[in-house]
Amino acid sequence: MNTVQLLARVMITGEIETLTGLHIGGSPGALAIGNVDMPVIRNLRNGQPYIPGSSLKGKMRSLSEKYTGAPQNIPIHKGDKDGNKKVRIHIAKSAEEYQKYWVNPIFGVTGDAGSWVKLPGRLIVRDIPLEKNSEEELRSKRTDMPYTEVKWEAAIDRVTSAATPRQIERVPAGTVFGPMELVFSLYCPEDTTLLGHLLTAMQLAEDDYLGGQGSRGSGKIAFRNLTVEVRTGKDYLTIKNERFSRVCLSTLMEHRDELKDWVSSCLAG
Repeated sequence: MNTVQLLARVMITGEIETLTGLHIGGSPGALAIGNVDMPVIRNLRNGQPYIPGSSLKGKMRSLSEKYTGAPQNIPIHKGDKDGNKKVRIHIAKSAEEYQKYWVNPIFGVTGDAGSWVKLPGRLIVRDIPLEKNSEEELRSKRTDMPYTEVKWEAAIDRVTSAATPRQIERVPAGTVFGPMELVFSLYCPEDTTLLGHLLTAMQLAEDDYLGGQGSRGSGKIAFRNLTVEVRTGKDYLTIKNERFSRVCLSTLMEHRDELKDWVSSCLAG
């Protein structure tokens, strides 16, 4: 019988600022306002755009797989009419492969991966709402749509040069989403070494883009006002160990070894 013991949780909280317009798509049928071609996802209760935790986590995982060279061995898309599978991801097929690529312990594997999987994925990423000051600022402005702008683009036929215009809804540059919360669970002392890799995944996301239309300028983000907190063992409910309050990601990257040693010392009590 396997035993899984939670030793601690590292909570990374902060905000995400959009440095260029952000488009994370919603359902056109359910969420379109003003008949734009590509609407953003919104909270159905208040109509405000938000960043789904799955979008941020999926982006960090995808970039981390490319960074580590993890083989894309699992198809997750039904493919085209000819049956060609176009979307593939990495999932470890053995304990050796699980240990070789740190994307597996951080982001997790599928439930049918095999009996050799002893521990769950370490990372939880919460949905990130629109930050209060940004919400008030956008609400007071005459944006094209509530809280968002409409960007016109045109697809150009390569032979005839005919243009087909379309409307893309985006959250404007300068908008802040928060609070952001990344929850990293530690099940063994060696898990502290994965924290540096988590910071790498965050840096990869900053250097790339979030959401769609990234090659056309959308989706550049920055993590800001980051705080790291550790909850451990018997003091889990009562004591919070906090460090690196309200810093940028580059500061955490510079102190990644110090972060690892500090979390290890928290585990040691």
